[in-house]
Amino acid sequence: MELTAIRTPYLLLDRPRMLRNIDRLQARMDALGVTLRPHVKTAKSAPIAELMCKQPLGPITVSTIKEAEYFADCGYRDILYAVGISPDKLEPLAALMQQGVKVTVLLDSTAQAEAVLAANQKWNTGIRAAIELDCDGHRAGLVPGDSDILVIARQLHEGNALAGVLLHAGGSYHCETDAEKAAAAEVERQAAVSTAESIRAEGMQVSMVSVGSTPTAHYAENLEGVTEVRAGVYVFQDLVMAGIHVCALEDIAIGVVATVIGHRPDKGWILCDAGWMALSRDRGTAKQAVDQGYGVVTALDGEVYPDLIVANTSQEHGVMMLREGSEAALPDLPIGTKICVLPNHACATASQFDEYVVSDDRHTQATRWSRINGW
Repeated sequence: MELTAIRTPYLLLDRPRMLRNIDRLQARMDALGVTLRPHVKTAKSAPIAELMCKQPLGPITVSTIKEAEYFADCGYRDILYAVGISPDKLEPLAALMQQGVKVTVLLDSTAQAEAVLAANQKWNTGIRAAIELDCDGHRAGLVPGDSDILVIARQLHEGNALAGVLLHAGGSYHCETDAEKAAAAEVERQAAVSTAESIRAEGMQVSMVSVGSTPTAHYAENLEGVTEVRAGVYVFQDLVMAGIHVCALEDIAIGVVATVIGHRPDKGWILCDAGWMALSRDRGTAKQAVDQGYGVVTALDGEVYPDLIVANTSQEHGVMMLREGSEAALPDLPIGTKICVLPNHACATASQFDEYVVSDDRHTQATRWSRINGW
């Protein structure tokens, strides 16, 4: 299958770049002596998850029930559902437990703990739960030291459902310097480990001390007391990660291939057939030092066009132009030229597609790998 013969827009996966990204983080986790539990919400694809896992078939992290069911069907038997659990989602997870899948869920309230214990009793399963912590005010979870942590831990412990503690340092996505990212990783570690120790001090067993984000996973210097690290976007990387110097543009492994369909010389525009339906509406770089619009434009072979970004989109149109203040020349891209747009947020852009076009050299042959979407 020739790349130039595929109808655009499509999602191109540069396999060598992806493998380098996977190897880079795995080597770091090996050096720090901790298990990597990949978050497969970014790739949502069994062939890619297989490459992300050091051990065959897991462990993995998911973010939707559909992902849990899909990867269970693919043979994965240790699945962490890392979104705050709601009672209606316990029945399908109990069904996976009955198929021999070890399922762990996430919660931060006594009501959720009651629901988990009731589900285990109703369906005679052993779903376990991790207590979610908030170390940086980013999202959900209990602040370390909150008295409710021990109340929930005791509740789960007495129901034989306590797994441990889990947190995600989402604030690390705003850390620009290496020192800031390393500090965020240490805050994350200390919050998890100190909370686990406080639960153990009350005579309860904590087997899971789970931390992780792509920035902190790459910049953690000490993971003592941590049992596992979770990360997902590292498999592809994206412009947000490049903007905080976790990766370079040359590390970004996916992009949306589009075709030039028009020109507006009076406005300095080049039009392509990838709008927000293909690129997503994610504007994750808008608050960074360099706003990348809806994506950085490269040639099909990966060479970056200086200062050329997708500045605006409609449903099926992308408007490429030079970033404000640029002194570069607008490239000559005739009608029919294939270009590639690097994504702001790999998860969001990948979710616009049902498959990857996988290439080893970006020049000749490619294969297709399926992925899933939905909840």
